[in-house]
Amino acid sequence: MKITKRIITAIVLIIMVPVLFVNLVILINSYTKPDEVPSFFGWKPFIVLSGSMETDICAGDIVVVKEVDTSKLKENDIIAFREENIVITHRIVKIENVNGVKHYITKGDNNNSQDKGYVVDSQVEGIYKFKIARVGNLAMFIQTPIGIIVCLSIPIIILLFLQSIDSKNDEKYYKEKERKERKLEKELEELKQENKRLQRK
Repeated sequence: MKITKRIITAIVLIIMVPVLFVNLVILINSYTKPDEVPSFFGWKPFIVLSGSMETDICAGDIVVVKEVDTSKLKENDIIAFREENIVITHRIVKIENVNGVKHYITKGDNNNSQDKGYVVDSQVEGIYKFKIARVGNLAMFIQTPIGIIVCLSIPIIILLFLQSIDSKNDEKYYKEKERKERKLEKELEELKQENKRLQRK
């Protein structure tokens, strides 16, 4: 059982430590750079809220983008960009140069028409690298009060469960040890009695 406990503890640590480290870096960035989207060494996760990029990217997915030199962006790249207080992940369908300023015309793959207006370099958060399917729903749940309670409770419940198993095993061990000691004492007493009887003869 101790081996099982060590394995489970190791798995929990392997999962939790990197997650906590990433969250810590993002949290520090959010405080040191309050006007920017927090990142993990240039990598930024965003939860997809609409199906405008289906079927490649679906609502509920988490997209991960990487900060990029905007001079390297080209048509057909998928970018994340800020539009007022939201971040949108759409594909570049056209790049125009207006008075020396790049204008990116974007469109969701699942939309019938391109986005209104255009995107400029200062709005670009990064270029799309990969997605984590359906994890966004879980991430949004974790941000709720109930989600926070659940996430904090799970490791505590696991540790308490393992501790209770250890306690039961320890109790069994000590009971068995006590039983063996009593048996040994009884056998020793019987040997003493037998020895006395032999001496009388």
